[in-house]
Amino acid sequence: MPFVFCSPHSGRVYPQAFIEASKLDPLMLRRSEDSFVDEIFSGAAAMGAPLLHAHFPRAYLDVNREPYELDPAMFTDPLPPHVNSRSLRVAGGLGTVARIVTEQAEIYRRPLTYAEVDRRIRLLYMPFHEALRALLQETHRTFGSAVLIDCHSMPSVGGPLDGDKGTSRPDIVLGDRYGTACAPDLTDKAEEILTRLGYTVMRNNPYAGGFNTEHYGRPARGLHALQIEINRALYMDEVRLRRLRGLKRLSADMTIFMRELGAAAADFLLTPGSEAAS
Repeated sequence: MPFVFCSPHSGRVYPQAFIEASKLDPLMLRRSEDSFVDEIFSGAAAMGAPLLHAHFPRAYLDVNREPYELDPAMFTDPLPPHVNSRSLRVAGGLGTVARIVTEQAEIYRRPLTYAEVDRRIRLLYMPFHEALRALLQETHRTFGSAVLIDCHSMPSVGGPLDGDKGTSRPDIVLGDRYGTACAPDLTDKAEEILTRLGYTVMRNNPYAGGFNTEHYGRPARGLHALQIEINRALYMDEVRLRRLRGLKRLSADMTIFMRELGAAAADFLLTPGSEAAS
């Protein structure tokens, strides 16, 4: 199966120093998690497809961002020129190191130093993406193409930073950067499978795919990236962050989805002779 699955936001190992530096309690810090998404897609391994997931939490470091999307207002010292401080994600408080959790609650008690954030990026962000690139390159060499499925969850109702504020969301949103990150036929097939399994599906609204989808999706070179966002109400208590009975069914359905999409992939993927991009 020419697939690599990635869960960048399901980490739940919170460094004690981070908890102490935050003005929020541990439950509030966890609001940014894609809780249990690594469990939902755990069936990938039995099919021979790797599943890479972060153990550190998104509130601590977000690996679905550029390596240096940082907000200057969060720091005591000036940021170096290579930092992107003008992205929409930074403006929303959700850069590589977030300023807020999803409820717009400020995370930190005090400003940070650039050195401490640079250390997080070098020790965690860089190795994570080195591992992801290596998996995609190995898959591309083996199969002639590679598909990244970037796995996420979303609140059941649109939040203040999203374009669908206050709106109930579908079961699943597929993001392929409006057809630029993944072969359209493969996205079509993903939607068809999920719809047949009984889920309501939308594409690219409100999520078209983040940094991972945009960065790794290069269909002309046989590299495809598709983001999948799952409505949290399907499987968890969004307030207490606990599993619900629906998690078992959802996990079984996602295993069916992975198997069927993998079986169909050969019909849709380009297999150019070029090397996978880094």
